[in-house]
Amino acid sequence: MRGAQSSISPKIRAAECLNPAAARSILPFASKQTELLLAGHSKVEVIAAIKAAIDKKELPPIEPGAVSYMMAKSSYLTDSGDHNMPHIMFYAPIKDAAVWGANVPNSPVMGVSYWYLSDQSYPQLGSFPPITVFLVGADKWSDGTPAPSM
Repeated sequence: MRGAQSSISPKIRAAECLNPAAARSILPFASKQTELLLAGHSKVEVIAAIKAAIDKKELPPIEPGAVSYMMAKSSYLTDSGDHNMPHIMFYAPIKDAAVWGANVPNSPVMGVSYWYLSDQSYPQLGSFPPITVFLVGADKWSDGTPAPSM
């Protein structure tokens, strides 16, 4: 589940802009998860509800060309390490990020599962459709000023 870590910092601010393909195919997953978490459901309950929605085809498949970007200098993405970096995210319905050159030595591309949590901790995620998020850092913030080097 995206962003469903065991403890979420109240400092996190993460403006994300989605293109039309991502708005139609990624945003429904994020909206469903947010709705369930705000209603007080546990991670296991959220996973089960999202799985049921996928099985009933209430959530769409990932559209080709789904892209979002996080370029706001005022964002605060994590409590560990550097708090922010401008980047573009490409979404693809594949499982192995290395096929696209992600997470290999000297690659500027990082690839992570959209679901974030590990299938070892939550084996039910293994039945979810694969969604890989490819992150590519940018060298400038949205205001055009230089970003810290990656």
